[in-house]
Amino acid sequence: IAGVVGWPIRHSLSPLLHGYWLDELKIDGALVPLAIPREGFARTVLALRRAGFTGVNVTMPHKEAAFALADVTDAAAEVAGAANLLIFHADGRIEGRNTDTVGLRESLRENMESLKGKTVVLLGAGGAARGGLLALDALNAGRIHLLNRSPGKAAQLAMALKSAVKSDIQPGALEDWANVAGHADLIVNSTSAGMKGQPPLEVSVAALPEGATVTDAVYVPLETGLLAAARGRGLRAVDGLGMLLYQAVRGFAMWFGHQPEVTPQLRKYIEDDLVTPA
Repeated sequence: IAGVVGWPIRHSLSPLLHGYWLDELKIDGALVPLAIPREGFARTVLALRRAGFTGVNVTMPHKEAAFALADVTDAAAEVAGAANLLIFHADGRIEGRNTDTVGLRESLRENMESLKGKTVVLLGAGGAARGGLLALDALNAGRIHLLNRSPGKAAQLAMALKSAVKSDIQPGALEDWANVAGHADLIVNSTSAGMKGQPPLEVSVAALPEGATVTDAVYVPLETGLLAAARGRGLRAVDGLGMLLYQAVRGFAMWFGHQPEVTPQLRKYIEDDLVTPA
């Protein structure tokens, strides 16, 4: 048994996704959703480890807390300062990994041409943005404008990752959008803005150049306001579902002992659930 923890958690597709793989591979297991507020995160994770869980996926807003709780972390988590995957070992150790980097990297590889030397605007400066910076750097982005509602947090993140990435990170405020959007080849929203139950993302795609790609880490709804506006302008829009699917592969393999695959059939299965009325 594994879990997925977040606050809120109702939006999570992880139980459905892992359930598909468990059925496909005929594994007797389960991944259960757990709504945990910030103040209860560490206590709950330790209790799950004692209860015999094999580990947990970690979603907003706990990724940085998960990194702090882990006894050992992989290189991606170390650089990002955030973990979205915790593995409970038999000796009591908690291992933290960051697979958000893999998720975004593989989703972008699947949906667009080379990012080498290109300009990216990354919105947000939380745990998902840290993984996003590493993914964009791995794809050889030239310049990354890191915009956040709190520009001080963006500056801190840029400074923290300065020695770990080759890309030129330019921190700024969300208000700087109008100044940088016109030069962007790719927009990445790593915030929860636009998620069901959350306020919309307040940026205008009118400033984007022809040929720009817009991607959103949010996948509930699958078509966020940002993506709908991008499609309305004839721009390429990449939803957050691919990122979810690819980042989940490693966790499933660690918890359940089998390597699953991301297939068109899996994507359709998840998409059908998203568009089916509750």
